[in-house]
Amino acid sequence: MSYTGNYQARFASLDDALRNSDQIVRKANGGNSILFSYLPEKEQEYISGARQHYNDQSEFKAEFIDISKLLVTFIDTDGWDDFSAYYKDMKPSHIVFKSDDPEEDLFDLIIQAIKTASANGRIPFLIRSGCLYGTGIENVNIMEHRDVMSLQHPVVA
Repeated sequence: MSYTGNYQARFASLDDALRNSDQIVRKANGGNSILFSYLPEKEQEYISGARQHYNDQSEFKAEFIDISKLLVTFIDTDGWDDFSAYYKDMKPSHIVFKSDDPEEDLFDLIIQAIKTASANGRIPFLIRSGCLYGTGIENVNIMEHRDVMSLQHPVVA
């Protein structure tokens, strides 16, 4: 099957899952989410296709949340030098990205972006989540977060 036919079929399947999202068992592993996977070398094609398919005129309107941009925003908050020094001093280092303290961290930025998308009537689509590797944040941490579990529509990751 050609790429065009393949991605159209996969988006049609995703549309069906979104239409029937009330059937997602929110107590199961994976929380309130639909996993949409593709080969890493096809990422740009699928993101481009998804932006076309889930535009403002479509049945399901998406908000694409680019995790890599949130990571850069998080680092820019204190600047590279301060972030780098803090990261090197912190053991284990994943606490820098996800902790229970009141300081805003990367995990908090992700959850807030998801909540904002949902509040704007959009389905949150997480993209470029590979940059979470080594941060201590896993997709399941996001999908099983209490705020994500209470969303009307699932997060697509």
